[in-house]
Amino acid sequence: MNKIKDKILLLLLGGLALGCASTPGKQRAVFKAVSREWGKINRKELREGIQYLCRYDFINKENKKSFINFNLTKKGKLRAINIQLDNIKNKKEKWDGKWRMVAFDVPEKHKRERDALRHRLRNIGFRELQKSIFVTPVDCEKEMTAFIDFFKFQRYVRFAVLESIDNENFLKIAFKIKN
Repeated sequence: MNKIKDKILLLLLGGLALGCASTPGKQRAVFKAVSREWGKINRKELREGIQYLCRYDFINKENKKSFINFNLTKKGKLRAINIQLDNIKNKKEKWDGKWRMVAFDVPEKHKRERDALRHRLRNIGFRELQKSIFVTPVDCEKEMTAFIDFFKFQRYVRFAVLESIDNENFLKIAFKIKN
């Protein structure tokens, strides 16, 4: 997909974030960010992108009396979450000295999903500490929470922010972090 279509999906996902924001201040911040980004998209590219996303079932278009409502489909939401996860690899912010850990204990009956989770974590730059414990220095709580919620893995997956890990020097070398 191209950048405009990906941006449309992420902005629609941002609309979902607006509904999930817990305080009016957070809602205002999400609304401002989403509004600003919508304004940056060329109108012709926006129309073409929306047509494409509707045609390939990434979004639903619903005509109301005085407006048009767009909703992400399950396929669209998954694509938007995957775009967010892929962006974790590209984050270039300075390390805040904290590690992000994902630990999971997914039952054998969900082996395929467990293996997909493990593969996805490796793909986006996490390092494996143990068979089902992965870490990264990148702040990715929002992205991982969306991913875990989408697959309904809340029972099996834990996300933590850690101050230190006993083999931290090895991880700093692996992630090319300078002291």
